[in-house]
Amino acid sequence: MRSLRWRHVRRLFAFVACSTSGAGGLSGCMYAEDCNDDRMCLAPPKSPCEVLEPSVGPVMDECGVFVSASAGADGPRAGTRLEPFTSLQQEIVEAQARGLHHVYACGETFEEEVTLISGVHLWGGRRCDDGGWSYGWPFDGPGHPTTIAPPAGIPLRVVGNEGAASTIFGVRVVAADASASDHKSSIAVILSAGAKVKVVSSEVQAGDAKDGEAGEDALIERAKDGVLGNVGADACTANSATGALPAVTVCDDGIESIGGYGGDGGIDVGGDGAPGQPEPAANLEDNGFGGTGADVARCGEGSDGAHGADAGRAAGAVGAGQLSIHGWVGVRGEDGKKGGVGQGGGGGGGSKGRGDMVACRAGRPQGGAAGGSGGSGGCGGRGGKGGGYGGASIGIVALQGSALTLETTQVAAGNGGRGGVGGTGQPGGGGSYGGYGGRPPPGVGDLWPACRGGKGGIGGRGGDAGGGLGGPSYGVASVAAYVSFGPDAPLRPGNAGDGGPAGNASPDDPVGSGAPGLSLPYVQFDAPDPEPPR
Repeated sequence: MRSLRWRHVRRLFAFVACSTSGAGGLSGCMYAEDCNDDRMCLAPPKSPCEVLEPSVGPVMDECGVFVSASAGADGPRAGTRLEPFTSLQQEIVEAQARGLHHVYACGETFEEEVTLISGVHLWGGRRCDDGGWSYGWPFDGPGHPTTIAPPAGIPLRVVGNEGAASTIFGVRVVAADASASDHKSSIAVILSAGAKVKVVSSEVQAGDAKDGEAGEDALIERAKDGVLGNVGADACTANSATGALPAVTVCDDGIESIGGYGGDGGIDVGGDGAPGQPEPAANLEDNGFGGTGADVARCGEGSDGAHGADAGRAAGAVGAGQLSIHGWVGVRGEDGKKGGVGQGGGGGGGSKGRGDMVACRAGRPQGGAAGGSGGSGGCGGRGGKGGGYGGASIGIVALQGSALTLETTQVAAGNGGRGGVGGTGQPGGGGSYGGYGGRPPPGVGDLWPACRGGKGGIGGRGGDAGGGLGGPSYGVASVAAYVSFGPDAPLRPGNAGDGGPAGNASPDDPVGSGAPGLSLPYVQFDAPDPEPPR
């Protein structure tokens, strides 16, 4: 009986000790699971700086550094409650340099980009006018969070620090419209690889994105024209007159269109003209064939060259895009292809110097007239450039190996941008006429003339480019990251952007249009493929 009474006294003494300890500012007592009736387990006192409950105040100077946007810049400041820094980024850097883990910010607006190192906690929405820097607004009145809202850039980045985690409390992060580095996306928060952060009682808001830029149109003026064919030599100027040399067009991509050689002029028979180049793969219409030389019948003209193929319309952009430390990168529309080069005309057939009753005069060369060469074809037109992707609106981007936890925090995105229209193609160059064949000399009018070359083909029109990808709107977008949504953490995306139309497309023509963006509260991107071993 005496033993039980003494045990009860010991418990009462422990309770009094715990109560006194709590009044003195310690964390109080805790019983371990292995405690029994004969032993009391008192937890060691916890430092007030390690208490992460924002309703507790006031805050002591030794717990961290302090910042107020309205403090002014009159001389050096110590980062204390009475001499707070004026730059939030300076405060974070100073906290890390001093080995402190807590940053306290007034419930004011900071128009600067901020980079938070994992392991440093950001406590926003502090009362700065009471001297204690306590956090009481959400509990006894309207909220006054610390607002990070730079005019451009990514408002808040969190970078990794060897597994350490950060807490962000009472902060509102606002990205301006089209403020990312691509000048068309709006992204409020980016967690770099390995960063770990818990966001509590805060708000994240991305702005509206901008439409993608239109693809560059190719030149309105048509591509390089073909060259006129050369004229063949007259009859009776040589015993074997060489056919006219070919006309050549060299396009800017190095491809050549060549009119065929004219047929040689002979004494008893004329030579055939050469075909024009490049000859189509399936030449069913005898395009660019050389004319036949004179024999029992007169010579034949070279045929016209085939027209170059039009490039057609390029494909519109598809895909999800990619996440990076710069934000989101979309997909441009496909560039238009170059039109085909026109084929050179065939060379005209050569003639002969001896007819049935008429021949070259005695004492002169006896060869017939030479054929004219074919004219060269026009160059293909250049294609237009693909339309640019519409900008993205994303509240939070979490990259590989990062960890994000949201509690009582709203994340909202704006509207994605529309994809840009594809550029238009360039008209192909015109083909040129073939050269005339040689003629009989004066006074020998009954001698057969040589034949002319064929006309070069027209260059193909350059392709119209495809439209750009529509910009997405995501609350949170991650790639190989751990993301956890706690209680009361709504994700509210905006409207995604439409894909851009192809160049020269009518409003109701979907061919070549870019795919529309997506609107999702949360999306996981595929992890990038690992680099192959070397």
